[in-house]
Amino acid sequence: MKVVIVGGGFGGLKLARSLNNKKGFEVILIDKVNYHQFQPLLYQVATAGLDASNISFPLRKVFHKSKNVRIRLAEVKEIVPSQNKVITSAEEIDYDILVLATGTETNFFGNQQLVDYAFPMKSTVDALQIRHKLIRNFEEALLVKDAAELQRLMNIVVVGGGPTGVELSGALAEMKHYVLPKDYPELDFSKMNIYLLEGGSKTLGNMSEKSAADSYRYLTRLGVKVLTNTIVNNFDGDNVQLKDGNTIPSKTVIWAAGVTGSIPPGFDKSLIARGNRLIVDRYLRLKGFENIYVIGDLAYMETPKYPQSHPQLASAAIQQGKLLAENLKKLQANDREFTEFEYRDKGTLATVGRNLAVADFPKPKLHFGGFIAWIIWMSLHLVLILGVKNRFFVFSNWVYNYFTYDQSLRLIFPEFYKTKKGEPSNLVLDKK
Repeated sequence: MKVVIVGGGFGGLKLARSLNNKKGFEVILIDKVNYHQFQPLLYQVATAGLDASNISFPLRKVFHKSKNVRIRLAEVKEIVPSQNKVITSAEEIDYDILVLATGTETNFFGNQQLVDYAFPMKSTVDALQIRHKLIRNFEEALLVKDAAELQRLMNIVVVGGGPTGVELSGALAEMKHYVLPKDYPELDFSKMNIYLLEGGSKTLGNMSEKSAADSYRYLTRLGVKVLTNTIVNNFDGDNVQLKDGNTIPSKTVIWAAGVTGSIPPGFDKSLIARGNRLIVDRYLRLKGFENIYVIGDLAYMETPKYPQSHPQLASAAIQQGKLLAENLKKLQANDREFTEFEYRDKGTLATVGRNLAVADFPKPKLHFGGFIAWIIWMSLHLVLILGVKNRFFVFSNWVYNYFTYDQSLRLIFPEFYKTKKGEPSNLVLDKK
């Protein structure tokens, strides 16, 4: 059985590893990059807490001893279901079973100015670009004489009060207190503002009321200006325009306000649900197809427990990858007694800063905040990171940061990064 997996995220990688060296399977894993990136810690790369290599693991290294899993570095251009074919930027690949695990991408809601000027944070490259932008802003601030321009350079706006926005805002606040004044003693960081804008009534809207209240309290304690019920209309590179008519002067907007499914071309619109996700049955099969499956953030499955589909979390993607592997093994053995997918919620966590985190557990129903939740958060993330070496470096960095309140990763390599409109750059990643 030739299984083609598109996407090396949590779901796709779990499926490939579950089929690794299993007789009767030929597996091809396609991804645009040659590494698995641990997205929950991207914000720490963006704020110079971790190096990009600490949370990135080469896909080929995962399968060094594999006899049946092969990696293809390519971008999918089109799926042709009628021919059981995947057309990529490098070749055409036939399949018996196709699994789409392409996840999501940042949703700018069709606003081209936001695309041009705001920074997403969905990949390692995005995180490095944000780090580069932040450091350059402070370097430029040293030379600015105009007070209004100085304020724009020192203000940072994070849009979206979910886990990504909360964690990033907290990390930026800690940089403001402990790191930046030592790097730039000429600047007055009491004038630096970190804004967290949330369109809903609370931060961490998908977690419990206690977690939402705790996160708000922790953020305000750190000095973050949390503005709920606040919607961004536009951003022109200098000012953030809000729906209520107010503006925030800022050169840096980090967009964490929503995602949309990353669907390869080739599928009818009738297969797409809200959030640009593909509709699947309880066995993760794409609606109307017998040999195409969808897992992870891209899959939209309505169940009695989750009538609006499962949460777009790494834990759901991993569980789906594991279950699909078992069902494919049954299919290969001509056993049609497939197992339905049922998401097992083991809990949700988010960190805000040093000794500050929130954790919700469904069974038994428990809530933790502060230091205990922070320890749980760190322990879980260390377990989920691929590779002993990566775990060691992440843990070492955390220990070093905890005792020194510092990190030595605030480096500028402008030749390696694409920049937003209006910024100079010598080289870019997509250089021909």
